[in-house]
Amino acid sequence: MYQMIIIGAGPAGISMAVENIVAGVSKDDILIIERSPEHSFSIRKFYPEKKLVTANYKGFEAICTGALCIPDLTKQETITYLDKAINDYSVKVNYNETVWKIVKHDEGQLFTVYTDRATYETKLIAIAIGILGKPNKPEYKLPVALKDKLLFDITSTEINNSKVLVVGGGDTASEYSQYLVEQNNEVTLSYRGSEFKRMNDINRKSILSLAGRGKVNILFDSNIREVIDNDGMPLVRFYENDLPEMKFDYVVYALGGTTPTNFLKMIGIEFNGDNPVIADGHETNIDGLFLVGDLSAGIKGGSIIWAFNSTNTVIKHINKKFVSV
Repeated sequence: MYQMIIIGAGPAGISMAVENIVAGVSKDDILIIERSPEHSFSIRKFYPEKKLVTANYKGFEAICTGALCIPDLTKQETITYLDKAINDYSVKVNYNETVWKIVKHDEGQLFTVYTDRATYETKLIAIAIGILGKPNKPEYKLPVALKDKLLFDITSTEINNSKVLVVGGGDTASEYSQYLVEQNNEVTLSYRGSEFKRMNDINRKSILSLAGRGKVNILFDSNIREVIDNDGMPLVRFYENDLPEMKFDYVVYALGGTTPTNFLKMIGIEFNGDNPVIADGHETNIDGLFLVGDLSAGIKGGSIIWAFNSTNTVIKHINKKFVSV
């Protein structure tokens, strides 16, 4: 049992762990789960080597309120600073591990976190993932008239008792299919490969189990040639001669590159337009679940100082609300 599990090992996630430890929480009661092989993936990938990582960014004043603080630094200096924070505070980080489901228990302050490697229980959760790019789209042209039927997530439109095609072969495709089955939909999954190689073991077993029970129809080695408007419904045609054209109520694409919005909605976080609803202390509508870093700054994100300060705000709130948890 953990006191807090933090999802994401960027500046906000690392700072969230440090703030807990500085506040007196044992380092053994704090865990960061990071899907990448290293911390601060966005800085490593998207920042040029000579670009300064600036403290003051997009109007957020560079005044530090918490344990971590930086001036303007180079990319490598910033990574080194965060390396040192992890080492100095003995922060535990599980790399190459992906969270795919979070469940809040009805009784008590308790969450269960499911990943591709294990299942954990924790009293509190902080989500510190960054703001990513737009969803990937297929190579073929999508009819504009079907924009409400061709989707890239499963939370913006309520889908029930419908015939749905999910396109993709990764974890998201499996998770979408599982969710849609739970909503009493007739689900078909189209994947161009002959077997699922990109899914974690849990999602692979789950989707194959659903297929074995007749809940999902999996079309392996299937390649969509086009989607056309057929009386207001998507008609899907394949390159494979042995696959007939198929008509669906919805086509849902799970081709990678998704934003965190869908993940947040799937675990029950409420939104107001494009922004998650956040109350005092960056707490969501789910008691004990917090958004820090970019997710707490709005859709345009914030600075590293903002990320650091947001975690200090969370700790102050926890000390007031959950002191006896």
